[in-house]
Amino acid sequence: MRNVLLGSAALSCAVLAACGSTPQAASRTAPAATGPATPILLEAEAFRDLGGWALDQQFMDQMGSPYLLAHGLGRPVKDAQTMFKATPGRHRLWVRTKDWVAPWGAKGAPGRFQVRVNGAAVAAEFGTEGAQWHWQDGGLVDLAAENQISLHDLTGFEGRCDALLFAPDTAWTPPEAGPAAAPWRRAQLGLPAQPEDGGQYDLVVVGGGIAGTCAAVAAAREGLQVALIQDRFVLGGNGSSEVGVRIEGLLHQKPWPAIGNLVGEFDGSRKSAVACQNPDPLAHMQGLKNEDVRRLKVVENQPGLHLLTGMRVNAVAAKGGRIQSVTAQDIKSGRRLQIGGSHFVDATGDACVGAMAGADFEITPEGHMGVSNPWAQQLGCDCKDLDEPLSKETARTPQPVAFPRCPWAVDLTETPFPGRGKHAGQWEPAGTRNLGSWFWEAGFDRDPINEVELMRDQNLRAMYGAWDALKNVDGAYPDSQLAWAAFIAGKRESRRLLGDVIVSGEDFRQAKAYPDAAFPCTWHLDLHLPDPAYKTANGADPFISRATESAQYRYKGPYWVPYRALYSRNIANLWMAGRDISVTHEALGAVRVMRTCGMMGEVVGLAAGIAKRNHLDPRGVYEKALPELREKITRGVLPPSANP
Repeated sequence: MRNVLLGSAALSCAVLAACGSTPQAASRTAPAATGPATPILLEAEAFRDLGGWALDQQFMDQMGSPYLLAHGLGRPVKDAQTMFKATPGRHRLWVRTKDWVAPWGAKGAPGRFQVRVNGAAVAAEFGTEGAQWHWQDGGLVDLAAENQISLHDLTGFEGRCDALLFAPDTAWTPPEAGPAAAPWRRAQLGLPAQPEDGGQYDLVVVGGGIAGTCAAVAAAREGLQVALIQDRFVLGGNGSSEVGVRIEGLLHQKPWPAIGNLVGEFDGSRKSAVACQNPDPLAHMQGLKNEDVRRLKVVENQPGLHLLTGMRVNAVAAKGGRIQSVTAQDIKSGRRLQIGGSHFVDATGDACVGAMAGADFEITPEGHMGVSNPWAQQLGCDCKDLDEPLSKETARTPQPVAFPRCPWAVDLTETPFPGRGKHAGQWEPAGTRNLGSWFWEAGFDRDPINEVELMRDQNLRAMYGAWDALKNVDGAYPDSQLAWAAFIAGKRESRRLLGDVIVSGEDFRQAKAYPDAAFPCTWHLDLHLPDPAYKTANGADPFISRATESAQYRYKGPYWVPYRALYSRNIANLWMAGRDISVTHEALGAVRVMRTCGMMGEVVGLAAGIAKRNHLDPRGVYEKALPELREKITRGVLPPSANP
């Protein structure tokens, strides 16, 4: 049995900080003007023009802030730029950044970039030192009353910038990020110490993946006033075009085939036939873009549903075993809203809302599933079409396309990997050229909460190392270049909140029946561990996985998971939907695929309607209204035209 760490209401400060309960770097905009001795803080994510830099919010709970990422796949991205006012004179420039390959002792500083002030580059190059986020000294700079500043990427290889600071006291050193620095950063940028009132709702859903989106829409169609909070600007989570994972799991299973109707609205599939196979990532992208638009339209057109995108929940107010409100921070402006509710849904995947509220949870610290960042190559292109980091459209050209050597990447010069020669990933025939598929996965023994940036970066190092070996060692793909790669980590496993029932792998194998059967599972007990064939390729940080496939990981499906796995056993007004529900590490392998997660959301939304009408909490729906819940599951989520 794997080791499991338990969490409860007696959470340590470290766990709370990892969830983001300690607000850090809450402000994102520069002040209009400054006094003669006041440092000027510029948050990079608040620049007026991000150019080709990507806004990356996914690690802000750990490092204190969103940041800009030069995700150019080896081609420098367009400058990010903004304007700011200052008291004219000499200032010392500080830039919060890091050398992202330094944790592996790699040489070369691939994330190098310049800061240009009023068109002139400062002498220092940034992203060249330090394995951790820190303020890098940029030397002395003369400022005018009005100034233009830009971030100039030098490599296209994942340079990153959190913030810039101009200090008129040139001997002064800025405070590092952390709890003590948060009030200072807010004060520097003129934002209030306390969050604004964001309103009160019947149901607050945190997390806009498939599970959370289905929960929010289903509840709104039951007549509730719902807030859906998503920390990016598209819906769908791992199933969006930002991550590129195919959504899996079968819908419309007997004896309650109406469960899955809403998922079908979102992904355009009402069929319960065979499961799809993992596709070539690039060929899959246009379909995902269409699904992004479809989901957004369904949500925006849903009466009673208030959507807040680009807002990350990083604090929870709870008392007496009940959540009272969550605090959500705008990832660009830093504006914070306190959003109250009668009931809440944790659809964050990482169970952050539950953990911050003191909910009981489990986490498998070692031997857990990692994260993927799918990637793809395409026949050579004119690079103007790839300036935007998420662009997938490329114009084909016949001429060879060069790619620089990457000595800082995973060294695969003499190492086999899937897609090289006759080597193939799991379930692929020898010689398959499906690079960047699901099995490019890292972080199996890394902390799935606090080391996710490292896990994502290892995936990028592996990708660049593989492409370097193919292009520059093997001479393969002479007319091709990297066309797309996800920089948002496709997570599979972290915290699991504990409910009144904790579903196990044995429940699946033994077909254990529950009276509150709620949603069907059809995916096998799919756990990922390092593939032994490639495990030694990078020692302690393997990056190729192998999924379980023996008979012990199969069951006769569909298996219906009970409703009691969808609410917290010790936070009275908290449901969960997605990969953070009440299951064991083994059972997670079957429930985590996204159509299945969407059906969880449908059930939670239906249960929320029952709870409101009958003045019940989630547990009360099971104890006092199970027949009504069964009726709702039999009927399914109402179509838009049939709202109460």
